[in-house]
Amino acid sequence: MPQSLFSLRGRVALVTGSGQGLGLVLARGLARAGATVVLNGRDEARLARAAAGLASAGLTVHTAAFDVTDAAAVDRALGRVERDVGPIDVLVNNAGIQRRGPLETLDEQAWRAVLDTNLTGAFLVARRAARGMIERGRGKIINICSLMSEVGRPTTANYAAAKGGLKMLTRAMAVEWARHNIQANAIGPGYFLTDMTRPLAADPQFDAWIRARTPAGRWGDPEELVGAAVFLASKASDFVNGQVLYVDGGVLAAL
Repeated sequence: MPQSLFSLRGRVALVTGSGQGLGLVLARGLARAGATVVLNGRDEARLARAAAGLASAGLTVHTAAFDVTDAAAVDRALGRVERDVGPIDVLVNNAGIQRRGPLETLDEQAWRAVLDTNLTGAFLVARRAARGMIERGRGKIINICSLMSEVGRPTTANYAAAKGGLKMLTRAMAVEWARHNIQANAIGPGYFLTDMTRPLAADPQFDAWIRARTPAGRWGDPEELVGAAVFLASKASDFVNGQVLYVDGGVLAAL
């Protein structure tokens, strides 16, 4: 199989929420596959540090600080990216937050914050990026879903609602934009070790539950998401559309 099938050379990839965590790992992986990556977040200093790390490895990187929940800021920022970096060929909607709490006492602000960032933010950024993709007749959109696009867990109702909605938004994007040669797919990570999840992994009871629940018997390494991202961003996935690729160590396959 030709290596060029998975090459992202000459492509511009915008990854939201990529100043740290899984977003930064995904951006690094796309850059290693040849893409020029644009890191996004709200903290300019954090973005600058992340970009410096990628640049020091010889990767081509830019930054775009904006809030994905602010439609006007999204429009301005993506306009600057298109002008200063180039047309956005690949969009990874990764920005997300979590606000846990029992459903019967969940604060309305916590509900709206998660829906606004995890679902509406993905809509706003994709809507703006898709306009250029439609004009050019090609594009790749990768939404970062979750196991909770399919299943629930106590205290995560807002997150599950947002990620379930993102799965269906992915399919709606595919149905509406496939005729423009745009592929919209998603990745559904299982339990991965990140700065955000390390406190959970440090809890012996929760750690044991995750390991028992996951057929692979372990937490995922963030680098194990890169292959799925490169596949969905490359020519290798040109006839894949509206799908969620779960990278979960087998969790959803097991009772």
